[in-house]
Parts: sequence; structure tokens; C-alpha cells
Amino acid sequence: MRVYSVHEPPVRGADPLPDAERFIFVRDGFYFGAFLFAPLWMMWHRMWLVLAGYLIGSAVLDTALVVAGASPGAVTLVALLISLLVGLEASTLRRFSLRRRDWSNVAVISGDDLEDAERRFFEAWVHELPSQRVVPPAMPPGSGPSAPPGMSQGSGVVGLFPEPGVHR
Repeated sequence: MRVYSVHEPPVRGADPLPDAERFIFVRDGFYFGAFLFAPLWMMWHRMWLVLAGYLIGSAVLDTALVVAGASPGAVTLVALLISLLVGLEASTLRRFSLRRRDWSNVAVISGDDLEDAERRFFEAWVHELPSQRVVPPAMPPGSGPSAPPGMSQGSGVVGLFPEPGVHR
């Protein structure tokens, strides 16, 4: 299973609820695209400060290696290691950029793939917002379907085991 961190956009306008389409799921793990094409990957994800740090750091390191008299093979090896580091830390760099833009990390979710993680997150997210939902006037609060006998409404029990103290 893959692990994703879920990031919520900053609230815009008078609507307190964010657009569901604007949530970003950042997968933990190695990003092959960031390893091969680091500057393009950073531009694609609008990580401008990270891109500037990468370009400046790479230029300074390459210049220092050339001035120190390192062989072209050593300079290439260092560039390859930097690319490997970017590929390994790409998710951390992306979370850093989102946090800088006032996005908040609202959850960590796992799933077989991105679609499964999105489904799991939004199912839980919809159930967490009961105060935002509007109850239809035909059904007053508390008149919905009742729980099975022997089970309280707000038990909070997950699974097959009954609530402690409830007689079977």
C-alpha cells in the first residue's frame, strides 16, 4: 500500500468549505520524474523557491568542484547523487512548498493507488462535516433510521465487538 499526505487549499472567498477538486495528494516514496528531470519537475509543480535553491546549490557545488580540480567523472557523480537526493526527497520538497503557500496537511491516508486513497479520504471527509450539511425540512433531526437494538447511536465502536457494559 502507498501512503499519501492530503493537503487542503487555503479558504478563498466566503465559502468555508474548500473545493474537493483542489485537494492535493502527495505520495511518499521515490519520484522517478524528479530524479531524471529535477528542474522540469519542480517547474511543473510550481516549486519556485525549491527550484532556485536547487539551481544555485548545483551551480555553486559544480563550480567548487571544478575549481578544486575534480575530474569530470567526479563532477558527474556528484550531479547524479544530487539528482538521486531530489528523487528521494521530492515528496518532502512538495509538502514544504505547499505549506509555504498556506495549504494545510489534513490527513495521511493509505491506499493501493491514488484513486483508492482519494476514495478513502473523501468518504471519511464527508462524514466529518455533519455541521455543514443541511437536513431536509421533511426529516427533523433525530428522526432518521435508528440503531439496532442493544447498540447506542453514538457508540463509536468499530468492528464486531459490543460496547463495554452493554448486555448481550
